[in-house]
Amino acid sequence: MGLKRIRNMEAGAVLRGMLCACTAAWLVAALLAPDAREMLPGLGRICTLPAQLTRDYFKPELGSVSGAMLNGFLVGALCCALTFLPEAKVTGSTVLGYFLTVGFCSYGINILNILPPMLGVFVYSRIRRQPFGRFIHFAMFSTGLAPLISEALFRYPGAAEVHGATLPGVLLALGLGVGIGCAMPALCAHSQAFHKGYNLYNAGPAAGFLGFAIYAILYRTLGIEAPAIIADLGEGSRTFVNAFCISLFALTLACGIALDGGIRSYGRLLLDTGYRSDFTEKYAPGTCLVNVGVYGLFILLYYNLIGARFTGPTMGAVFCMLSCACSGATPCNVFPMMVGYFLVSRFGTSALNAQGIIVGLCYASGLAPIAGEYGVLAGIAAGALHYCLVTSVPAIHGGFNLYNGGFTAGIVCFVLVPILEHCGRKKRSKT
Repeated sequence: MGLKRIRNMEAGAVLRGMLCACTAAWLVAALLAPDAREMLPGLGRICTLPAQLTRDYFKPELGSVSGAMLNGFLVGALCCALTFLPEAKVTGSTVLGYFLTVGFCSYGINILNILPPMLGVFVYSRIRRQPFGRFIHFAMFSTGLAPLISEALFRYPGAAEVHGATLPGVLLALGLGVGIGCAMPALCAHSQAFHKGYNLYNAGPAAGFLGFAIYAILYRTLGIEAPAIIADLGEGSRTFVNAFCISLFALTLACGIALDGGIRSYGRLLLDTGYRSDFTEKYAPGTCLVNVGVYGLFILLYYNLIGARFTGPTMGAVFCMLSCACSGATPCNVFPMMVGYFLVSRFGTSALNAQGIIVGLCYASGLAPIAGEYGVLAGIAAGALHYCLVTSVPAIHGGFNLYNGGFTAGIVCFVLVPILEHCGRKKRSKT
């Protein structure tokens, strides 16, 4: 009877249930983590230190594994709560926003620094005189600039010393957060014109350009020394991350198979180009869950094969990459980007398993519609160009834009898509 009732639920309710179950999984993982005694002290460090790229919350000096997982639970619970607001719809964009936000809970985002930008989106909804529930995905996307909030609270205008929260810092953080939250919905609406629908991380260019503007004003224009962009990484936790991810993805896959239409339509979804696609509207809820499970295991397999160190940023990359599983990404149309990364890494200066490249590939997957529409070679070219650009882009925004790779994907689209439109041929075109 229970399964029959679930099969009769609408897609949004099924997806909401998946997000709530994933949130609960973060809490279970926090309690089972090897350093569970450091859960609360670790969360305290995560919330009160700068969050500029790239701070590994698994590293004891910056947080703890259990603290990062508890942080993921708290942030995930807030995101899930938003889906219950009046007029809130759970679509592919909601799933994307949820996994992006929770994914960054192991580096860059915490339960404190996401509140001002989300408040800003609420203010935006009041200005527009529309229910906040219609803007919940923008509330999640606004957290891409959360490191700026931590910077304002605990370090600005210094470049090295963390001075702790001050009244001017609190006011600056609130002002920045409200400004970011009010700007992001409008910028995301126009971002589509920049990449023409070929970047699944639509909020990437929006956050990138906004972060560039804020960074230039706060530091370059005022003549204030900017903090250096330095990766602070720990040793990682391979066994824990693999056990957590395999369990979560396998259970999601099993749930998808159990639902009507979950596996029968999956072959058709795999052949989808991903261009301007919301899988939650085109396929059965079970089919979407199957793709989340299969795609998640596919991502995890890739990172294991290349010998990735499973730090907080690596775990975050897994879930940020997974975020597009309901809005256009499949193993088939993402694989060409992996090939592009692999080919360039053969003569590039950064190894395929370097932390910056690992996180970069996560967002290169957002270029999946290029492979879907124009074929494998175009997808390889997109992945190769993304590899070449992704580690240079942080200097533009000072490392304060967590959607750095999504911003890079937008730049790749700006360069590559016009060439493909003039010289390429879509796979579905007649010869």
